[in-house]
This record gives sequence, structure tokens and C-alpha cells, in this order.
Amino acid sequence: MSGLRTWFRCLGAWRLALCFVATLVVISIELAIGNHVTPELDEAGLAWLGDVIPPPLGRALVVVYQVSGTRFTPLLVLASLIDLILKRAWDELTWLSVGTAGFLLIVDRWLKPLFDRARPHETLVEVSGRSFPSDHATGAVVFYFLMCAFLSKRYPQWRRPLYIGSAIWVALIWISTLNTRVHWPTHIVAGARVGFIWLSVCLTNWKLAAARQSERNRVLAP
Repeated sequence: MSGLRTWFRCLGAWRLALCFVATLVVISIELAIGNHVTPELDEAGLAWLGDVIPPPLGRALVVVYQVSGTRFTPLLVLASLIDLILKRAWDELTWLSVGTAGFLLIVDRWLKPLFDRARPHETLVEVSGRSFPSDHATGAVVFYFLMCAFLSKRYPQWRRPLYIGSAIWVALIWISTLNTRVHWPTHIVAGARVGFIWLSVCLTNWKLAAARQSERNRVLAP
């Protein structure tokens, strides 16, 4: 019980409250739209985006979607894992592995089959399977902001540029998934919130592991 209290203290009241709200949002979206209903707001959102995005930018966003998907991101994750191994950053290695593998299991193996919502019609790229919540939205939040936390600890002077750059890139990924009609807007909203919850869990465990290691080093120090 004391370990659980410690975990929640490390999570923090504000992040716990945000995780609770994020959970309510995901549940509310599903209850509001049902399994096989396309809300008018989703249709209107994609139609509006198609009208306001000029063709050259649209083509660039297709590239963003492809780069942020299976063509590049697995290589980026693998490079990050190798870098952490070389630096013997075992806690970061553990929680990057858990974070990236965990969100795939949560979204693709649990939530998508559970909610069973179809993708929009006439996608601009080849894609298959169910799509609620968006794994693109979830994965972007988890991977990039985990790496921000790890790199900010190592290079604190780069903290702000790292988070700002990651926020811009994650936003572009979200827009690109809508532009390619791979996801409805509600899928992105739900995926982002699932990503925030899982990111919070991983960061909390990473911070606790780092604190325990620091305490062990202090005790063993002569």
C-alpha cells in the first residue's frame, strides 16, 4: 500500500486528474458515437480540412504520414534503443521499450478490437484494420515525449526546444492522419488521450526507478 501511495505521489495530483479526465473523454466519445455511427462533426471536420489545405501542402502531409508510420518510425525507435544501450541508460531503455511496445498492445490488441470502429472511406494511402483510437496519435505522444524527458535529463539546456519541436512534429502527425483520411477527428482525440495516460504511467515508473537507483548509489557511496 505504501508503494502505491508513493507511485501516486510521484504521478502528481494534477497529472492524475488529467488522466481521469482523459479516460472520461475516451469513454464519452465511444458512448456518444456508438460502434458503427459516423458523427456529422467527424464528417464536417474532414471536409473542412480538405477545403482549407492546398494541394502542395496536402502532398507534403502525405509524406509526413508515411514518414511517421512504418517506413521510418521503427528505425527511429531502434536507433534510440541502441543509443540507450551504448550509454548504459538501463532505466530509459526499459521504459522506452515498455512505452513503445505497451501502446501497441493497448491500442491494437485491446482498444481497437473492443471499440471496432471503421476508418473513413476513400483514404489517400493504403491502410487496413480498425482505427479507434488512433495508434498514430497515441504512439506519437508516447515516443516523442518519452524521448524529450530522457534527453532533457541529459541535456537540460535543450529542454524547451525539445518539447516545442516535438509538440510541433506531433501536431503535424495528427494533421497528416486527418489529411490522408486514415482517421476521423474523434479517433485522433481519443488516441492523444490514451497516449497521455500511458505516457504518464511510463514517466512515473521511470522517475521512481531513477530515484531508487539514486538512493542505492547514495547508500553505497563511501
